[in-house]
Amino acid sequence: MFWVVANKLKIFSVPVVLLFAAGFSVQYLSRMSQDGYKLFLIAPYLVSVLGIFLSIHFHRGRPFIAILLLGTFCWISRTYLSEQQIEFTLNKLYQAIILLIPFNMALVAAMKERGVFTAAARVRYSFLAVQFFIAFWFFKYNFIFSLPVLAANLGLPDMLAPNLLTQPSLLIGLFSLIVIGLFAIFRQTLIDASLFGALIAFLIAANRTNSPHIFTLFTTTGVSILTLGVIRDSYNMAFKDELTGLPSRRSLNESLNGLGSRYALAMLDVDHFKKFNDSYGHDVGDQVLKAVAHLMMGVGGGGKPFRYGGEEFTILFPGKSSKEAIPELEKVRKAIAEYKLSIRSPERPKDKNNGAKQRNNGTKSSTVSVTISIGVAERGEALPTSQYVLKAADKALYKAKNLGRNQVCLS
Repeated sequence: MFWVVANKLKIFSVPVVLLFAAGFSVQYLSRMSQDGYKLFLIAPYLVSVLGIFLSIHFHRGRPFIAILLLGTFCWISRTYLSEQQIEFTLNKLYQAIILLIPFNMALVAAMKERGVFTAAARVRYSFLAVQFFIAFWFFKYNFIFSLPVLAANLGLPDMLAPNLLTQPSLLIGLFSLIVIGLFAIFRQTLIDASLFGALIAFLIAANRTNSPHIFTLFTTTGVSILTLGVIRDSYNMAFKDELTGLPSRRSLNESLNGLGSRYALAMLDVDHFKKFNDSYGHDVGDQVLKAVAHLMMGVGGGGKPFRYGGEEFTILFPGKSSKEAIPELEKVRKAIAEYKLSIRSPERPKDKNNGAKQRNNGTKSSTVSVTISIGVAERGEALPTSQYVLKAADKALYKAKNLGRNQVCLS
């Protein structure tokens, strides 16, 4: 259980590291040179421009909106809230910012990705504009009457007592943070994890708007987390198979280019998969591919599984010979052959509670199983390049199929 939870929380690792690095570097801000300080002051805008460019290039509308929000927050704070004598609790603009941005960050997390310049994206931008116009009207004519609520003392513990943030705005920020965190944990998406880290950075920056160094540092950190999230998410799209979660064929090619002169490579293929798809449908076929991929992840001997394409997979054994790899491949083959995948019957209710009642009444789900054929080759004098090794492993795979399937064959 512990390792399952730890694996789920791993998605927050990069944002957390950047936030801790920012917190650690606070003590060194006063030691910056004059030229360094000038560059430091424009850092939020430079990183925002980079993040916006990457979001447009990779068609990521969600981080695009979040970066715009943080960039606008930085500009407004620098332009209108930089005076030391401002009473932030009584400032309409500040109150609007600290309420709207956390709410919209949570809203962005709840959205599905719809690109940057699509019709759906334009609707989202219009909704943002309407929000800010409503906030402008409300705070202009009703701010004094709503101030007792906006600045209420909710009796929060001293450790949560903010410096500039009002207690209601802090609660809204924490609630938004929980919402984004749950999305990140359950969906396991890097963009959601980046939104989580960026909102923490925003709350710290908003609570230190009267401290230019800390404000600039954490605003830059928030935008950097989002920008890095776009890069990491785009890398995953290119190098990770979306269905199975395994590294993709492109990732395999990159790995082969970086290997030395000794490695074994196995090609794996699900037996009679086309006939299986025709019999049970593509949805069940996808479930089978996921199950096969999951079982492949348990391969020993230092093996690294990849999805090659369709129902084909590969396992790479760096520094191993074919003879060393075969025992590990046999374990994988047996595990897959023995695995039983439950199929939801057409009559079975989709609701879990009703499904449980039906199972208790004696209704059973049918199960299916599949087998795989495996071909193995290793790099050597006869196979001097990765392309030769791949072809040899593929040839050995067809040999395994011709010999009756559900077996491992050596090239």
